[in-house]
Amino acid sequence: MHQTLEALLRAGAEDAVALAAPGRAPLNYRGLRAQIAGTVSTLNTLGVGRGDRVAIVLANGPEMASCFVACASGVASAPLNPAYRAEEFEFYLSDLRAKALIVERGSASPAVAVAERLGVRVLDLVVADGAPAGSFTLVPRDGSAASTPTADGGEAQPGDVSMVLHTSGTTSRPKIVPLSQANLAASAQHIRDTLQLTPADGGLNVMPLFHIHGLIAGVLAPLSAGSRIFCTPGFDALKFFGWMDEAAPTWYTAVPTMHQAILGRARRNAEVIARHPLRFLRSSSSSMPPQVIRELEEVFGAPLIEAYGMTEATHQMACNPLPPAVRKPGSVGPAAGPEIAIMDEHGTLLPRGAVGEIVIRGPNVTAGYESNPKANAEAFTNGWFRTGDQGTLDAEGYVTITGRLKEIINRGGEKISPREIDEILMDHPAVAQVVCFGMPHPKLGEEVAAAVVPREGQQPSERELQDFVAARVADFKVPKRILFMAEIPKGATGKLQRIGMAAKLGLGG
Repeated sequence: MHQTLEALLRAGAEDAVALAAPGRAPLNYRGLRAQIAGTVSTLNTLGVGRGDRVAIVLANGPEMASCFVACASGVASAPLNPAYRAEEFEFYLSDLRAKALIVERGSASPAVAVAERLGVRVLDLVVADGAPAGSFTLVPRDGSAASTPTADGGEAQPGDVSMVLHTSGTTSRPKIVPLSQANLAASAQHIRDTLQLTPADGGLNVMPLFHIHGLIAGVLAPLSAGSRIFCTPGFDALKFFGWMDEAAPTWYTAVPTMHQAILGRARRNAEVIARHPLRFLRSSSSSMPPQVIRELEEVFGAPLIEAYGMTEATHQMACNPLPPAVRKPGSVGPAAGPEIAIMDEHGTLLPRGAVGEIVIRGPNVTAGYESNPKANAEAFTNGWFRTGDQGTLDAEGYVTITGRLKEIINRGGEKISPREIDEILMDHPAVAQVVCFGMPHPKLGEEVAAAVVPREGQQPSERELQDFVAARVADFKVPKRILFMAEIPKGATGKLQRIGMAAKLGLGG
């Protein structure tokens, strides 16, 4: 197994397309390798070397993809959400101890002023007119090339930190997750092998490239197979099928909310789907209702592969296999990279079928949070990383997630998995989307609540849905409040976030 990106990216044939984008000339693997080498050399000349943190604040697209891969190949890349406000950039740039910030030339991002105030060197990413997708040069914004070249330059080594991301914690200060060159290479290969990617494949990337899902599954895994990636400006359900026509992809990966938006427009784009039959669809980052999986598979005539990932595992941990192997709806599949086990709160590994915390260990798992001994003591037990997810392993080793331990609703001592209620409500013909969560209750501590997006033209009542749930589960699991919405609030990466939902929707104690 390759342990560096340089070795990993030898897969693509020189003249094969690596990166493409809407209305742009493509970049081949020869060009991508030259771009990576040139970018690392420029950074080294500017005094940025192996392990130094380079924050990247760029819009989604081919330059973001190639900039990430180039930075991760020689320094420590730190992709940040371009939508952050000044105070968020202040936190992240300080916390990362960033040495440089890469932005598009002319960018008015608040990150620029923050970087200048913090003494972080700002580098403009410049794209020449007519340049192929993903081709760029870096120019210091201060106009000065004067720097002491780093003594620690060149290609990253397996143990070097090559990407730094923060956990998307909703209840506490985000933690820094350093991922090594070997972590990135291992995860890309795990995903490539799970999806059986070959040079003949083409991925349509709609995932944000400041998030582990898009960076590893959307970019690094297909490049490790020598296949091509069509880099969109970000998810847009209205443009998806136009891009599909231009890209002629064989697969795409997305989060459930994106898949549901695509499904809403799929039937009227049947001709596009027929012209470009997909080999598979992939879903990750949160659970996909089995009902939606069935509809997507029917419309696309291709299997939907559900995967289970997290930042600390450099994305993928488990994944349902491609046919003819067995896919189990409701399960995220067997281990697909690291080892997976189930552990109780005392650190004892449990037998198959028992419910406990999902734990992992393997070459794609972070060595630990940065400068956070308390978090590391809580997260690691006997060499296993505790995911914070509750679940089971069946006799065949397939993982079923029963809930986030922090999301389990504690109603007066009765423990309720919100996912169980989600799946029941999704069976109601009038429900298009749902997220259940705990809301504060003065006596019980928490009560069950749900936010529901009705299907077009449908207007179910709160009582109707409560009765529907009550016919299927014990009374204490029935949502006390059901709010009807046109859209459920989502996090930056399109994930529905249960934690903090009650406060967002004004359901205080």
